[in-house]
Amino acid sequence: MELTWYGRTCIRLKGRDAVVVNDPYPSIVGPTGRGITGDVITFSHPDDAGLGRKPVKTSRDGGTAIPTSLESAFALDGPGEYEVHDVLITGVRTFRDGQRGADRGKQTAFVTELDGLHTIHLGDIGHELTEEKLADIGPVDIACVPIGGSLSATAAAALVAQLDPKIVVPMPVCEEEADCQDAMDKFLHEMGAQPSVQPKLSVTTSGLPSETTTVLLESRGKA
Repeated sequence: MELTWYGRTCIRLKGRDAVVVNDPYPSIVGPTGRGITGDVITFSHPDDAGLGRKPVKTSRDGGTAIPTSLESAFALDGPGEYEVHDVLITGVRTFRDGQRGADRGKQTAFVTELDGLHTIHLGDIGHELTEEKLADIGPVDIACVPIGGSLSATAAAALVAQLDPKIVVPMPVCEEEADCQDAMDKFLHEMGAQPSVQPKLSVTTSGLPSETTTVLLESRGKA
């Protein structure tokens, strides 16, 4: 499987038989999607007006603007268990703050099983997970974790410890680059990691590291 980061919470998972794109908001990848294609797209927090929601219905998902290159993809934006294009996807209700959504609203974390790998896309989650949510999520190989949102660096590292993935992909979500760099530095310190930046992540089940490894990706999104 090949994992690419397009900025903020936009992640593309390319498997042998299908492609899943998480959070392809037009404000991140542009209205055309910069040529990104996929079979399935997921939106973790589709009610965020700043990320491209339109007041008119533009797709089957009920109003979230979708880049034109992805308009034919099957869209998911809520909790549930799905099988689309032979890909198993589980949506788990989570929140963008530590007050069950009272401050920043609710969202959905999506677990995708692709090429035998379980990848969780945590969207812009703002809290650690209960035992019930961890049971809903199940085992995780790769965790895409937001950095610089509601979670402190310590809380983000604690969330990673709860999930116990083999690979962690940080997703800087703060508005200002300087703030993101500070948040990332603190998170990497918490993780005890000093990774170099790479353009994409290519991984197989047999190639997973034996211990939790942090992978930094460069953004492939719009300029």
